[in-house]
Parts: sequence; C-alpha cells; structure tokens
Amino acid sequence: MQIDFGKTAGDYARHRAGFPDSFFQRLFDEDLAHVGDIALDIGTGTGTVARGLALRGCAVTGLDPSAALLAQAAELDRADGVQVRQVQSRVEEADLPEASFDLITAGQCWHWFDRPRTAALVRRWLRPGGRLVIAHFDWLPIAGNMVDDTERLIRAHNPAWKLGGGTGLYPAWFKEVRENGFTEVRTFSYDVAVPYSHVDWRGRIRASAGVGASLDPSGVARFDAELAEWLASRHPVEPMAVPHCVWVLSAVAPG
Repeated sequence: MQIDFGKTAGDYARHRAGFPDSFFQRLFDEDLAHVGDIALDIGTGTGTVARGLALRGCAVTGLDPSAALLAQAAELDRADGVQVRQVQSRVEEADLPEASFDLITAGQCWHWFDRPRTAALVRRWLRPGGRLVIAHFDWLPIAGNMVDDTERLIRAHNPAWKLGGGTGLYPAWFKEVRENGFTEVRTFSYDVAVPYSHVDWRGRIRASAGVGASLDPSGVARFDAELAEWLASRHPVEPMAVPHCVWVLSAVAPG
C-alpha cells in the first residue's frame, strides 16, 4: 500500500485534530520541554507539534518530505502568528548539524520511519543531555463505537490497510531507543474525548493513511459517501465524542 499524505494536505489541515493543549502542558510541567529550547519536529506534517512548541517559546524547525503538508503548516503558522523554520526532506536523508538541538519531537509518525536509522540520527542531532519525545494521539476503537465502525468501513474499502485495532500504546519503542544509547526513558498516557462533527470526522478519515493517502480519488469518494450514510444512521448525535489516547515516550541523549 503506497502512502502519500501530501494528497490529503487540505483535509489534514482543516479536519484533523492536533495534539491537545494538555499534551503541551504536560511536556513543560514534566520538564521535557522548556521555554527557549531549540527544537526539531520530525515528520512535522501540518505542524501541530512544531506550532504548539513555537507558541510556547521554543525555536522550532519542522522537517517533512511533503511540500504540500509544509505549505499547509506555513499557512497555519501565519494564522497563529508564529514562525517555524521548514526543511523538506525525509528524516533518514536530512542533512542537519550534529549536537544542535535541545529537543527532538516525533508526533504521530515514528512508525513511518526507518526507526533504527532515525534513532541514530536523532542521537547525533541532539546535544548531550537533549531529549527525544515520541508522541502519539490515536483514536480508540472500542467494540461498537463509531471508531470501530469507521475502521471496519476502511477495511472494507481498502483491505491492504492494517493499522486498525490499536490501543494507543507503543511498547516496542522502548527497546528501540534504549538500543541506541538513550537513557532516562519515561512514559505517560491518558485518554481524552475529542469532539468531531460528522463533516470533520469524514475529513479526518479522508486524511488518513487507509483512505485519502492510499486510495484513488474515486475510491475516496465512494468511501466518503458510505461513511456519511453510516454516521447519519448509526451515530446521529453531533458533536460526537471520539475517544483518543495521548501517549508519550521521552528519553535523554547520552552525554
């Protein structure tokens, strides 16, 4: 299954809820991020993490291979009155100076990378004692809920999609960062309900890997029409309270 999130840039920017304010508050409260940090957000997409850090006093670079997503990020940055330096590159091919960042974040993207290669690069780019933060903000399919219904519909239209059924937790990442020499590994998670209208949920799902990023336009249109019917008949109350999990792993680069 070929994934191209650039095809979803418009829906991604308009409809996909970014990390909540509580996520950023926890980063600062738990000493994982600081005002004045020089930060790099890898796999930045439309910039939800990069922008959130910039709004809170960090100097941020956003790294992503998609020009379309970076263009959306720049537009959203302007609307919020912040500046984020942009670099267009795959993380595995990025040419960034060694020991130049206090903080490197990877929001909702670690699974897309060549992870051993990326972990080694992150260690190189971080200053000694700098911190890696891997974060996820996942919808939660619970038997019979609207996320479960949505995932079943995605599988019906795109059998190659294998990313459903998640719990929001990623224990495999512990081993990967430790094997690259990172220390002081910490994690936290919590659930949050995100309000979505039918229109926004449809846009959110069109922006996902199993739909807009991998189906052709006619396939996306067929899926979207059926999802609209399912929502109207099975989950008519708006806004819908969509369960999500915020999960964070942090680790320190060796000195």
